[in-house]
Amino acid sequence: MFEELIDKISQKLEGPLPGEAAHERMLATAINGSRLRMRHEKPPRLGGVMILLYEHDGDVYLPLMRRPDYDGVHSGQVSFPGGKHEKEDADLIETAIRETEEEIGVHRSQIEVIGTMSEFFISASNFQVLPVVGYVSGRPSFVPDPVEVAAVIEAPLSDLLNPGYQRVKEMDVRGYRLRTPYFDVMGNTVWGATAMMLSEFVEVLQGITVTNTHK
Repeated sequence: MFEELIDKISQKLEGPLPGEAAHERMLATAINGSRLRMRHEKPPRLGGVMILLYEHDGDVYLPLMRRPDYDGVHSGQVSFPGGKHEKEDADLIETAIRETEEEIGVHRSQIEVIGTMSEFFISASNFQVLPVVGYVSGRPSFVPDPVEVAAVIEAPLSDLLNPGYQRVKEMDVRGYRLRTPYFDVMGNTVWGATAMMLSEFVEVLQGITVTNTHK
């Protein structure tokens, strides 16, 4: 039952979180073995992202989104809905809810928050992000923002939990040749910060039965 799954995840989120240990498993490194470190003169900006669960035809999913191609560090990448904290947001949970509504069209009144995960620093864009976990009843009617979202990707939890969909490949990124762990989600390469946060969520799900008939 979806409700039982949500209750179990909520309980797990109240306990100790795997945090950095889970993040490290999906950390990209230079082929020579060095770690990529970016220095920033300004304090990090604050943001929130949403891990939004829903059930559809007996399966459990979460939406990811592919960014459009543009002149920026996250061009074409797959991410959670989310973005920077605005002054009108009461907290980063509200940031994640607002950004989810703006980016993929899920109205904030539909979203029930069940917890948060470890804050995560995205060095490429100098963001300190809070991953928020929530759910909606039934499959949302996604309305992607045409400027910020190239496509919504409905990711089955069964794929995320299947070790066969966690892979490694070499990538050229901003002049570096990287050994890059990633999740293969419906043929999309999910790597970097999103993969590291997904890794923690997958760790949270360990020991919880997720029924999913996706093939």
